[in-house]
Amino acid sequence: MTANLRDRLAVHPLKAARLVLGSVLVVDGIRARIVEVEAYGSPENGPWPDAAAHTYPGPTPRNAVMFGPAGHLYVYLSYGIHQCVNITAGPDGVGSGVLLRAAAIESGLERVRERRAVGDPDARLAAGPGRLGQALGITVADKGIDVLDPSSAVQLEIAARRGPVVAGPRIGISRAVDLPWRLWLQGHPSVSR
Repeated sequence: MTANLRDRLAVHPLKAARLVLGSVLVVDGIRARIVEVEAYGSPENGPWPDAAAHTYPGPTPRNAVMFGPAGHLYVYLSYGIHQCVNITAGPDGVGSGVLLRAAAIESGLERVRERRAVGDPDARLAAGPGRLGQALGITVADKGIDVLDPSSAVQLEIAARRGPVVAGPRIGISRAVDLPWRLWLQGHPSVSR
């Protein structure tokens, strides 16, 4: 079963993003339904050149996990404070991935509130990539975890989407801004603003 899921993620990052959208990430007793994602492509010489992707310069110590098999965590620190969580996609050796932009917490809300001691409504606790990382307690130390392994501390459960999908430009980038590679569940209250 794991090999089949890995094969389903070892595709064009936008197709992988459509698979991840609506699925559930399980970590530390928390279940979070992914309601917004962004696809990121390959280096310039790869099949899906994407100047906005961390893979664009080719493999580095920071992004090496993105060039491995699909279905692993790639976590990076943004602005020195936000833990941004990605699932690797594409075939082994071709760097690409799916940024998890927002999730709806389905269980483990008390644990999330401990981590995100803010007055946000429940629907906003993981609405944005930095909030999602903090809410789930995922850090750069988790980079490389195989989310398709049933014994992993972080697991991805592929599930059917709940609602229509909207596509638009990615957020917070300065290159390849015209690609409509951001996907979200239309009207969902946990989508980032």
